[in-house]
Amino acid sequence: MKVAFIGLGVMGAPMAKHLAKAGHDVTVYNRTSARAEAWAEQNGGRMAATPREAAAGAAIVFSCVGNDDDVRAVTKRSDGAFHGMERGSVFVDHTTASAEVAMELDREARERGFAFLDAPVSGGQSGAEQGVLTVMVGGEPKAFERAQPVISHYARAVTLMGPSGAGQKTKMVNQICVAGVVQSLAEGLAFALHAGLDAKRVVDVISKGAANSWQMENRGYTMIDGKFDFGFAVDLMRKDLRIALEEARANGAELPGTALIDQFYAKLQKLGHGRLDTSSLMKLLRDR
Repeated sequence: MKVAFIGLGVMGAPMAKHLAKAGHDVTVYNRTSARAEAWAEQNGGRMAATPREAAAGAAIVFSCVGNDDDVRAVTKRSDGAFHGMERGSVFVDHTTASAEVAMELDREARERGFAFLDAPVSGGQSGAEQGVLTVMVGGEPKAFERAQPVISHYARAVTLMGPSGAGQKTKMVNQICVAGVVQSLAEGLAFALHAGLDAKRVVDVISKGAANSWQMENRGYTMIDGKFDFGFAVDLMRKDLRIALEEARANGAELPGTALIDQFYAKLQKLGHGRLDTSSLMKLLRDR
């Protein structure tokens, strides 16, 4: 299948690589053209000068960029992908963005005669590299049925959650839960250290019981060691929590714990730690 991938960051580049490995004809676009050129040389695909050029003739166009403004830029501006999309094609956006922008782009795509799916992912850089992401999708079932087998080249779970915007709202739930787990883990481990316990032995023991989580298994020991250079950055989590808190204000949901944890992440940013991974909440409890 002829496909395009827009955005070759730490997530997009390996996702596009899986598509090329699966035998798809992949054209890529990246704002920094050198990165797109390097990707094309390494993976046998082609690079395009604009998103519009990348989208021309593609059955499915994927994007994975930074935020709402970035999504609008690569789709709606004069050189954006929406101006190059074929009628009957599908645009799949893997960016973690607002439900509002998803529904906006879905409406415009329908008017232009193609489909739009909001499809944020969970699993981080390692999940993208290993091809085991979880993808939560909003949009029309027929478009989902076309895109799902292709997305599965870099995902272990691809689920249609409902109409346009449902994928983004599901990702908000994911981030709310992740933030709460990381804060609780940081507090528990800091307590263990203050209590004079062998914190790593504590993790060994409680990870066998009800307290276990992905965060404990993958970040518990590194948090104890004060290593915070893994995966998803504080800056990105703050962007995601802002989206979730704004959606909560709109739908009436109460997120008191999430709002508090967002303040802790804001403090990390003020201390210059915005590029550390999200488990760096531990620093606020240890660096005193």
